Amino acid sequence: MERQTPSIVTRPFVFLSRWRSLPLYEIISYFFMYASIPMLAYGIQSYDFEIIKLIVFVIITLYSGFFAALIWNDITDADIDAIAHNDRPIPSGIISRKKFFVVALFFSALTFIFAFLISIWCLFIVGASALFVTFHNKYLKKSVKLPAYSEIFTPLQWIVVPLFGFMAIWTVLPQSSEIYTSFLFFGNISTSYSAIQQMIVFLIFTYFADNAHDLPEGIHDIEGDRKLGVKTYANSFGEKNAAIISITMFSISGILGLLLYFISVLSEIFLILFIFLWLHTFRYYYKLIKANQKEMKEFGKIVGRKGFDYFLFCFLFIFIDILIQLLVFNFQII
Repeated sequence: MERQTPSIVTRPFVFLSRWRSLPLYEIISYFFMYASIPMLAYGIQSYDFEIIKLIVFVIITLYSGFFAALIWNDITDADIDAIAHNDRPIPSGIISRKKFFVVALFFSALTFIFAFLISIWCLFIVGASALFVTFHNKYLKKSVKLPAYSEIFTPLQWIVVPLFGFMAIWTVLPQSSEIYTSFLFFGNISTSYSAIQQMIVFLIFTYFADNAHDLPEGIHDIEGDRKLGVKTYANSFGEKNAAIISITMFSISGILGLLLYFISVLSEIFLILFIFLWLHTFRYYYKLIKANQKEMKEFGKIVGRKGFDYFLFCFLFIFIDILIQLLVFNFQII
């Protein structure tokens, strides 16, 4: 039987399924990750069509934005990948920069359209993030001489996830009018001091949890980054110091995760899962700082993967916790 050629709509997704060696659990977990933030911000109460639609729009916006950011990164970092990741699409010749540019535009368009359908504020967040990421990857990443500049600012891309999720609720389905502001053309924001506190803790947690996994990967990619002048903790302060900073950031993320439990609607379900995951992942960071310089480069790749799994699963645990609480609340499950 002759193989059917993918349509223009499905072609980008077919390509992406063969693009990077992303584990299936990671691809699936992003759906829960992007849903978890508006669910946390909305709280434990009855769900109707409006909140479900909002969560779906948030997932589509952030998922398409995730793909767009990865592709733009592959385009701008093709010279680095030729040294450190020569199996990626552009260095390996699977796709040209021009064609990859078209795919990036497709996912970028999806991101902006669904952000606009949520609120003008969400569109503004997406636009500001896209401008920063573009300018950072294209120019600042290789030109700014500040030590570790690249890894200091890279996690800001992930901070958009909790910021976007909370802002979607505050501008569309606000839970409190304790703080109310109205802006011409942008619309209203209604929230509370406790909600802002939760968001700030979540933003800082996201920064440290993501950066903690970036540093070991920087140790693994140190040769390529050094040749191209990309400033990471590893090539700015040495692999050993980068490993120590990484485990420190990971420890701070643990404290922030506990703090989030205490100030939000999260229950002991999240707390227990989070503590076990943190303890399990901590072992890898500890082994990294104990490794000798020769072993550290290769082990950094493993720790980077484990650290990202920790980062990803924390959002998944929030989703599971909120979902179980919603089932109990709505169906009186005991």
